[in-house]
Amino acid sequence: GYAKWLYWLYPVTKKEEEMEANVHKALDTVPLVCMQHFSNHSKQFLDAYQQGLNGKQAAWASKRYQGHQVLPEGILKELDKNSVA
Repeated sequence: GYAKWLYWLYPVTKKEEEMEANVHKALDTVPLVCMQHFSNHSKQFLDAYQQGLNGKQAAWASKRYQGHQVLPEGILKELDKNSVA
């Protein structure tokens, strides 16, 4: 999302070479911190899906355990306790 937003800030062009150059510039401009945040967030969702959670449950768990890369093993019990279906 962030790289796409940066790409749209460049002037519109119809030349493929310029488009490709703009894509590379946009990707090179994305801060490392943003890449790390996306990576950690993706790890959380992958872990949630591997533990059998659906999309709504994975989103709730990701928000609840924001600073953790993986979710605790007792997450299913906690979801039941908090009525997250």
